[in-house]
Amino acid sequence: MNAGEQVFSWPLRVYWEDTDAGGIVFYANYLKFFERSRTEWLRSLGIEQQRLRESTGGIFVVAETSIRYHRSARLDDELIVTAALAESGRASMIIKQQALLKTEQTAENSTVLLCEGTIRIGWVDAATLQPQRIPASILDSLKT
Repeated sequence: MNAGEQVFSWPLRVYWEDTDAGGIVFYANYLKFFERSRTEWLRSLGIEQQRLRESTGGIFVVAETSIRYHRSARLDDELIVTAALAESGRASMIIKQQALLKTEQTAENSTVLLCEGTIRIGWVDAATLQPQRIPASILDSLKT
């Protein structure tokens, strides 16, 4: 993440259900971790997706992902999953995300980059799934 960027961090522990037969996090589960972090990030900004759908008739959908894997997480690892707004447009935005392994190898807690990616989410009408403009109130909340 870039200096000065507001980064949301969400803690996560790796459970059996997250791993493959070898006890390593299954690669697709990082997308689930990213989804949970984005949802909690929005919630921390007062944007609850179910309430948003009910009040505006719109929802966010994933339109594009790009992920790079660096190292594997394993059973019982403690992770930090981040989310930060990288770019916003009228109907979509790009979120930068990382999955970091918490380590205690130094006096201070540090992290190791496991996975990073960008996720483009678009705003659509919930009934028709047609692209719509993101409500100004949401964009204002994200830029504070």
